[in-house]
Amino acid sequence: MTATRRPYKRWHWLVYLLLVIASVFFLIPAYLVIITSLKEPASINLSTTWQLPERWYWQSFAEAWTAFAPKLRNSFTLTFFATIISALMGSMNGYVLSKWRFRGANIVFPIMLFGMFIPYQSILIPLFQFMRSIGLYGSIAGLILTHVVYGLPITTLIFRNYYAEIPDEMLDAGKIDGAGFFGLYSRVLFPLSLPGFVVVIIWQFTQIWNEFLFAVTLTRTDSQPITVALAQLAGGEAVKWNLPMAGAILAALPTLLVYILLGRFFIRGLLAGSVKG
Repeated sequence: MTATRRPYKRWHWLVYLLLVIASVFFLIPAYLVIITSLKEPASINLSTTWQLPERWYWQSFAEAWTAFAPKLRNSFTLTFFATIISALMGSMNGYVLSKWRFRGANIVFPIMLFGMFIPYQSILIPLFQFMRSIGLYGSIAGLILTHVVYGLPITTLIFRNYYAEIPDEMLDAGKIDGAGFFGLYSRVLFPLSLPGFVVVIIWQFTQIWNEFLFAVTLTRTDSQPITVALAQLAGGEAVKWNLPMAGAILAALPTLLVYILLGRFFIRGLLAGSVKG
């Protein structure tokens, strides 16, 4: 055992050094965003890019917040409802596809998964026409519907794989007690679904909050989410770069907090059911 550990002890410092270097490279963009957001507009130029601000200019965040405030409510409404609905529907789909055998299940599931690989750009025009035909174009409800439909393949896949590891004997016992389709789901599977829901909620929240193409195409001014407001903040010929940087920090805070608070549960949820026995 000592002989096998010696090579590791000899080279472990090199591993840590490489990890530190990789972390530094990873954090360079974050460093530039933070220091640029705290600089006065007149002091931002290429020659002072890497320098710390001579005077901390916190007004950038106040101005960015003023621009974001009307859009922030739209983003929270969109993300909350789209995430919850897609998670619940994905859970039901995973329940059906993993525990209820029916003819064609092996065809339905791959067809659903195919939706994960359809680029947004390829369906943008027909999606725009469809939303306009049903009267949901330009509304938060239309954007919620779009993200729910686009999120169903991945949420279904996660829950199907999770439920497949739950013993069928548990459902058989529920059936003996008289539980039906929804009874088995609500009393047996749903209470065991917390790890799966954590994974799906983190995934969907991040994807929906940061999405831009549908947000800028399918909404009007009063229903645009925060990603569109951030793009408009950086638009124009003369850009005050402290504002987009401050806006980027504000826009990233919700997803960052989600990962900080639920990150450990995210890894547990991904590994849940991966080891059997």
